[in-house]
Amino acid sequence: MNKKPVYTVEEIKRKMERYCVYQDRCHKEVEDKLREYKLIPQAREAILLHLLEHNFLNEERFAKSFARGKFRIKKWGRIRIVRELKFRQISEYNIKTALKEIDEETYMNNLYGLAEKKNNLIKDTNTYERKRKLYAYLNYRGYETNLIQEAIETYTK
Repeated sequence: MNKKPVYTVEEIKRKMERYCVYQDRCHKEVEDKLREYKLIPQAREAILLHLLEHNFLNEERFAKSFARGKFRIKKWGRIRIVRELKFRQISEYNIKTALKEIDEETYMNNLYGLAEKKNNLIKDTNTYERKRKLYAYLNYRGYETNLIQEAIETYTK
């Protein structure tokens, strides 16, 4: 038989501490993980409270590191970062704080770098098709429409 192990509340609390220390987590991720243990609501609340009080769980810190990481590593734009943070049920205040982590000059360099790289990869000779594909790519990455238009005009002349 495939029986799941039974843990005490203290054991689950320690597991959740390690889960939060390994990588910044948002409330939603922690709550989803706690649901796997099928705890009673009071125990779940007690563990969440413990994690918050001891700073294992910090929504603002999560939002900032998420925005920095996705921007720096995956080169996501602000729109995509905001969408993903909202999906994780992060507050508007924390989203605004997180977006301040993004340097404007680096943001524009990323956008133009992505546009140039993608433009060189597009094989179409039809100018309209090139622009459409470039727009779709940058839009998917989460950049603002007006900035995408500027980048497209720069690289598809």
